Amino acid sequence: MSEKAVRIEEFGGSDKMQLVDVEAGDPGPGEVRIRHHACGLNFIDIYQRSGVYPLSLPVTLGMEGAGVIEAVGEGVTHLAEGDRAAYASAPPGAYCTARLMKAMHVCKLPDAIDFETGAAMMLKGLTTEYLFSSSSRAKPGDTILFHAAAGGVGLIACQWARAMGITLIGTAGTDEKCQLAKDHGAAHAINYSTQDWVAEVKEITGGKGVDAALDSVGKATWEGSLDCLRPLGTMVTFGNASGKPDPVDPQVLAGKGSLFLTRPTLFTHIASREDCQARADDLFAMVTLGKVKIRINQTYPLADVAQAHDDLEGRQTTGTTILMP
Repeated sequence: MSEKAVRIEEFGGSDKMQLVDVEAGDPGPGEVRIRHHACGLNFIDIYQRSGVYPLSLPVTLGMEGAGVIEAVGEGVTHLAEGDRAAYASAPPGAYCTARLMKAMHVCKLPDAIDFETGAAMMLKGLTTEYLFSSSSRAKPGDTILFHAAAGGVGLIACQWARAMGITLIGTAGTDEKCQLAKDHGAAHAINYSTQDWVAEVKEITGGKGVDAALDSVGKATWEGSLDCLRPLGTMVTFGNASGKPDPVDPQVLAGKGSLFLTRPTLFTHIASREDCQARADDLFAMVTLGKVKIRINQTYPLADVAQAHDDLEGRQTTGTTILMP
């Protein structure tokens, strides 16, 4: 049976994506075949499409999805045919109707979570989980700066912080997005288009600075984020929406207060089956208990993926976006 997939043969703009016919095939050892009910859209997809994160071409894009397991290969014991499932996984390949993939990163989806939510939350939710639990080692009472607080990861992070007793200071580019962040749990929200956000953070913290800065914007916010940290604070850079920051002189970190700097990726944190499942369990619990609600604000047919990319890249979206096969 022929399936549909969004593939690129060269790096570039959204026009480089093509909807093509493919064969999914049968799973080999350690693999499953999953039929998607929904696929997630993330900024990493744009990095990969444009060549910022180079891949071997041709390649099908997409890093997360949710659907039903159609077949399992030899050695797969945690999933069975007919299971509802969701994943965030490398290598990419989620922009399709059905695919083969390694089973280790595919998790059973609780019945209380629908497919659309499952597809929208795995990469962003697991990212939020490791940012708080591992990269920033956030704890109740901490104050954290979070850029792009009205985005897909941001709105989850606002709720996660509130659930943990963390004061989250969010930034966004419009007053409407700032209000959205506050509605989802941000204690403070700063419009970086109209306010001096570094000065605002200093005022909010009484000049002490924040315990950690979680920054997916990159070049445009890099220096300011460092200036917002308290001595011994942690800078977590996990994306480059505005471009890559300039190279870092370690002496700068010393001069600004013996700062810690980390550049994590999700896939290091879910490298084993056990770690992947444990972090997914934390995310599932947050969602099923109602502490985190996944806001799906944009839905596009898979055939309209170019428009979806343009809207995300142009900062025309809030919350999460899904593609419907």
